[in-house]
Amino acid sequence: MDLNYSADELSFRDEVRSWLEKNLPDELRSKVARYEHLSKADLLRWHKILAKKGWVAPAWPKEWGGTGWNVVQRYIFEEELGYAGCPPLIPFGLMMCAPVLLQFGTEAQKKRFLPRIYQGEDFWCQGYSEPGSGSDLASLKCKAVRSGDHYVVNGQKIWTTLAHYADWIFCLVRTDASDKRQEGISFILIDMKTPGITVRPLILMDGAHEVNEVFFDDVKVPAENRVHDEGKGWTVAKYLLGHERMNTGRIGESKRQLALLKKFAGPMKDDFRFRDRLTRLEVELQALEITNLRFLDRMRRTGQPPGADVSMLKIKGTEIQQGLTELMLQAADPAASDEFSVGVQKKYLSMRKTTIYAGSNEIQRNIIAKMTLGL
Repeated sequence: MDLNYSADELSFRDEVRSWLEKNLPDELRSKVARYEHLSKADLLRWHKILAKKGWVAPAWPKEWGGTGWNVVQRYIFEEELGYAGCPPLIPFGLMMCAPVLLQFGTEAQKKRFLPRIYQGEDFWCQGYSEPGSGSDLASLKCKAVRSGDHYVVNGQKIWTTLAHYADWIFCLVRTDASDKRQEGISFILIDMKTPGITVRPLILMDGAHEVNEVFFDDVKVPAENRVHDEGKGWTVAKYLLGHERMNTGRIGESKRQLALLKKFAGPMKDDFRFRDRLTRLEVELQALEITNLRFLDRMRRTGQPPGADVSMLKIKGTEIQQGLTELMLQAADPAASDEFSVGVQKKYLSMRKTTIYAGSNEIQRNIIAKMTLGL
């Protein structure tokens, strides 16, 4: 096992770092640094800058616009994005729906959707969670009934991130209630402009409108928008979630937050308890990076996608992200009303959800116990 970067990989990292420094717009960099709200226009602006460079979808096959980078180069790129303070690349199209289409989609589906995802012409969201069906996703009830050449969808999705921005939503729906729970689920793509779709905001405790409820009332969806076989959506969902969890460690972002915390800690650095916790988080972040490199080395050698043990990255990565914002809040002046202090408070509140999305950390521990440890 080799956990060190080669000379070529270090040269690649320097190339990426230099390009980001020159091409990340100052106003976007400033917004991220001050924890300000990023609009749809902000997100798409950065997406299109990377698309023009040819770097927006490194993991895609070259024929669809991918870079041809190996897994280590892709990891370096993702971490440099976080370390530079770039706006996030919204994953629902690029890193979730697109890999599903590449693995399970028809040629017609790939030609229809992938170029528009790449160029940022379609904004996607994810329709998985429902009231009562979040961690136990297989209990979902949103129903799709086949009627000729289309499905009629009725039901509800909840905690749907950025659905108010979205042009399309990929959904898990129940197409058969008679089989085992996992066997009656299908994966379909729905145009958000279709009659019968209602999006209602859910305002989070940081005051932001990020997530939503989405209601489907007799929504007609062409059968050609189903991905993979009817009733085999659970296979698609598991494949998608493996890709999602691999990207939740956010080591580069956490390194940037750690450096920022050290810079603004001020008198708190003299507090023994604060210093002890800060040191522990730094050690845990280093351990997480080494663990991530182990996964990359295995993927590089075997060519296989991540297994169930990738849940470790999700658990520890999100716990570290929360820990850093807790210390940032502790170091900030709670009475201050400047943009940075207010931003720190909002960031703290926003990060409470990280241990829940992509499958709660409690569920991730169950996955590791069952699939990896055999318990």
